[in-house]
Amino acid sequence: MHISEGLLPAPLWLGGYGITALLTGWSLHLLQRLEKDPRRQLPKAALLTAAFFVASSLHLPFPPASLHLLLNGLMGVMLGALAYPAIVVGLFFQAVAFGHGGLTTLGINAAIMGIPALLAGGIFRASRRWLGTGWAAFWAGAVGVVLAALLFYGVVLAALRREGIPSTSAEHLALTSLVAAHLPLAVVEGLFTRWVVGFLQRVQPELLGEDAQR
Repeated sequence: MHISEGLLPAPLWLGGYGITALLTGWSLHLLQRLEKDPRRQLPKAALLTAAFFVASSLHLPFPPASLHLLLNGLMGVMLGALAYPAIVVGLFFQAVAFGHGGLTTLGINAAIMGIPALLAGGIFRASRRWLGTGWAAFWAGAVGVVLAALLFYGVVLAALRREGIPSTSAEHLALTSLVAAHLPLAVVEGLFTRWVVGFLQRVQPELLGEDAQR
């Protein structure tokens, strides 16, 4: 789910860079404030960034589209606020290596993927006490996909209106179909996130952070 180079008017992609700069700065500040040694989080962040990067090449057939895993919900669960800068790095390398997205749209693509990741991490930490770790992880993984699809839908519609292009029923149908195609992917990612969290809780719970171990 990437917006390609040249599809957005300048105010939108510049605004995306502004949002990404603010959220990246906030994430790094929060990491320094909460962690005694922030460098301890770097190996885990690098591992998840690599997984996020590779996931874009694993396409799954969900008619009428061919989609790839997002893993933004899993990153939010495991990295917390650090998920946002990790996603920025992953998207940069996806744009350079695979041509997914672009450099001008890096900021807005990061916002589309990163904001749901932050919310997914918050959902996991807020709900695991009454839902249980497994279901909290499932909903975090699923919500990350659904919110990213909705943000993508909103940004594309905003771009059409900003350029004065009337959105036809065919365009609405195409965008709605794309969002709907992400619903089964949301279930898949929810189940995958639940499995990963359950596995790590058994074998190496420190990777999930202090909150996930309690």
